[in-house]
Amino acid sequence: MKFVSEDVAGRVVSMGEAIAAVEAMFVEYGRGLAEVFPVAQGRGAEADTSFSVKSGLIAGSRKVGLKVGSYWPSNRARGLAAHASTTLLLDPDTGYPEALVAASHLTCLRTAASDAVAVKHLSRPDSRTLAVFGAGHQSWFEVLAVREVRPIERVFVVNRSESAAEEFARRIREELGLEAAAAKAEEALARADIVVTVTASRGPLFAAGLVRPGTHVSAMGADQPGKQELDTALVVGAALFADVPAQSVSIGEYEAAFRAGLVAMERITPIGAVLNGAPGRVSADQITVYDSSGMALQDLAVASLALRRAEERGLVRTV
Repeated sequence: MKFVSEDVAGRVVSMGEAIAAVEAMFVEYGRGLAEVFPVAQGRGAEADTSFSVKSGLIAGSRKVGLKVGSYWPSNRARGLAAHASTTLLLDPDTGYPEALVAASHLTCLRTAASDAVAVKHLSRPDSRTLAVFGAGHQSWFEVLAVREVRPIERVFVVNRSESAAEEFARRIREELGLEAAAAKAEEALARADIVVTVTASRGPLFAAGLVRPGTHVSAMGADQPGKQELDTALVVGAALFADVPAQSVSIGEYEAAFRAGLVAMERITPIGAVLNGAPGRVSADQITVYDSSGMALQDLAVASLALRRAEERGLVRTV
């Protein structure tokens, strides 16, 4: 079996390539050429540990497999990351394991790539100001992804820790050469063309009325029951899109509004459908919201790309 290490995976796939791979996957998914299977949840011996198994099939390009994402908070005391991800690619002809791809970095890429695909197809093309809620590890990838598809000039960072927001803004200025500043929600939303929420919140981060007409919002944080970043009033009043609509109302951002009877499944358009001709943004003043709860097809697309790039460079090990 082939093995791609975390170090190699982190070097062989660019953000632009990840976006292209995820966009191509969404096209296939929107045409019914890919399938997502039920998510399995589990935990380790300690009660605060957890892991999920997400699997899928991209029949059009013959990719099949699964990703295990784990959370072991005690790892921090061991000097290890609390989150870890590993993707197993199966041989589409035999079902035997083809490659094991260390995927913690790739998970960050594929998550942000999903956001970028939505921003590319749902935000106004002239969008230049980005507001990011959250200053954690994933937020950096979201900024990198959005600037790949829109001419971003300035970024506002909103975070519970003002010092963390200021440090994140400094990094954006120094490494990306963009205008960036820490801000309160009201200030950021008053100027933002694109809003990306990247938190573990279980309640609205801001009031719906603060979002100005024409804004695109990507809600990236909700991926478990009970998580919520957006005011349900914003969800009710916006045009709604998702990577997997069924997940968006069970473990995603639309769960709260759906359970309250405020939003029906029929109102949620799969982003794959938009890529295949369904209406996306229909006016400059429309508020669009995209929910990404994540799915294995994103992992399969990016892991397959990492495997191919690593093979081209002779960086794959056999185990």
